[in-house]
Amino acid sequence: MFMFGVIGSQSGFDPLVLLLLALVLDAVVGGMGFVYKALPHPVVVLGKLISWFDNKLNRPHRSPMDRALRGAATVIVIVALVGAVGLGVQWLTFHHKFGWVVELFLLVSLLAQNELYRAVRRVALALNHDGLESARTAVSHIVGRDPAFLDKHGVARAGIESLAENFSDGVVAPVFWYVLFGIPGLLIYKAVNTLDSMIGYRNEQYAAFGFTAAKLDDVLNLIPARLAGLIIAIAATVTPKANPLRAFSTMWRDASKHKSPNAGWPEGAMAGALNLSLAGPRKYAHHTQNDPWIGQGSAQATASDVDRALYLYIVACLINVLIVGVISMYRFGLGG
Repeated sequence: MFMFGVIGSQSGFDPLVLLLLALVLDAVVGGMGFVYKALPHPVVVLGKLISWFDNKLNRPHRSPMDRALRGAATVIVIVALVGAVGLGVQWLTFHHKFGWVVELFLLVSLLAQNELYRAVRRVALALNHDGLESARTAVSHIVGRDPAFLDKHGVARAGIESLAENFSDGVVAPVFWYVLFGIPGLLIYKAVNTLDSMIGYRNEQYAAFGFTAAKLDDVLNLIPARLAGLIIAIAATVTPKANPLRAFSTMWRDASKHKSPNAGWPEGAMAGALNLSLAGPRKYAHHTQNDPWIGQGSAQATASDVDRALYLYIVACLINVLIVGVISMYRFGLGG
């Protein structure tokens, strides 16, 4: 494992110290958005690369098997490329006095604590002050579906669901893979997660081409999603009007109801902690998708519930930082 076996003594900064510093910087200043007004964000660059492969290889006239093989090749090439970049960055950290600056910059850029908080906070503010249409616009930036048919309760639920799921995808999972395999592990995870978000759909265009990306993303999130749910349940112990036992029991009982093998774990913990019902039937222009409810609380979520979820999220992020700190102290103890 990375944290015990790969770190070299030549590094100006220990990678776990870098991770702790990055988590603190991200919480305080966010993901370097001011820098990326002038430079392309790494995820934007990755997205353009994925789009190039998609346009070249995912042609409608090709058979499903052909498209699936080309999609698998796309995943392999992109994972290999970002893995090589990660190894290069790691080499800089280990062998150059200030090489760690590059790794720290990438870490802060690719963590999503602050960005996620601000995006969901905008949903609560819009619900409170700007009306339903503004709230729908705010939530459209963090959900994959069209929010045009959501009422105010649906918008609030969508914001809370996105907060829970992205706590796993954007905070816990990147930290998990970095702790295990360093910056190459984090970059590979972000590449697979971006691949899934762009081509991992179950529709005619991507069911075959995005099959490998979707399944690999499921595998890479298998442990982090369950860890994220557990952290949310623990965070409920110190969150006002939250119930940790109900968070754990709802997660355990209802996680499998979600169509995703992973998203139900943090969403179930969030629903139970706040005594809400999340997910459930979803109305679209021409049909209603009758997904089961997760949780047995109220489905009439409000802006105040979004605020409660954000409080729970902050505590969960602090627990995540604490876990990294404990691992770092444990590793230093072994090293000593």
